[in-house]
Amino acid sequence: MAASATSAQKHPVAAAAVTLWDVSVAFRLAAGGIFTAVEGATLNVADGEFVAIVGPTGCGKSTLLNVTAGLLEPAAGRAEIFGAPLPGLNRQAGYLFQADSLFPWKTALENVAIGLETAGVAQSEARARAREWLKRVGLGAFADRYPHMLSGGQRKRVGLAQVLIRDPKILLMDEPFGPLDAQTRQIMGNLLLDLWHADRKAVLFVTHDLEEAIALSDRVVIMSAGPASRIIGDWTVKLSRPRDISEIKMDPAFHALHREIWQSLKAEVIKGYAQTEGA
Repeated sequence: MAASATSAQKHPVAAAAVTLWDVSVAFRLAAGGIFTAVEGATLNVADGEFVAIVGPTGCGKSTLLNVTAGLLEPAAGRAEIFGAPLPGLNRQAGYLFQADSLFPWKTALENVAIGLETAGVAQSEARARAREWLKRVGLGAFADRYPHMLSGGQRKRVGLAQVLIRDPKILLMDEPFGPLDAQTRQIMGNLLLDLWHADRKAVLFVTHDLEEAIALSDRVVIMSAGPASRIIGDWTVKLSRPRDISEIKMDPAFHALHREIWQSLKAEVIKGYAQTEGA
């Protein structure tokens, strides 16, 4: 036992990038009473790991992201970032929302640079770095265009550059490709994987699309239908990397894993839609 303890001291286990310990989230209703959105959720995301959360509509996937971002304080349990309690806003995380968050009166270059400028970086340096990021996401020739002049996929690329230019250690993504058509989603997924491979950040990715979750991630976490939604499954994705989304979806191992996860998810999706119809 002593030898094991000594070995552990010499080689400490690195803290997870994100740890949610028995987290519950509840909201007070306008008509009175309490609505429990999430109950007893425990989740770890290792540094450099890509984890997808899938579940029926309204099950609390985005709620867990908001707890991780420090935007919501849990009613019970706690969130830790790299082993330290999260006291407020998570400044080590970048958050990419489903809806565009670009300033319509600023160009693509200005939108990407603004995060650095507000952090005190000189405008000339911020914009030089922004121009490089636009090149990385395939928009080097679109720096002077305003959001209304860009397609939905192009706006998502600007948004991704806007988040990554700040070099967050954790990337939180809430249905970021949801509004896009199937072909553009695939292109954006491959772009995300390329950027992630270059600088492996911890990623917590929320999606309704099980195929997307498997194609992108190292692990797929399943949540039950709400209220009081729980984590009911956690699957490791043992598909080789690097991946091309269109190619990986033809792998027999992909289909086997999809069938296995869907067996647990299907009943929860049906419950979720039934609750929506009865609301």
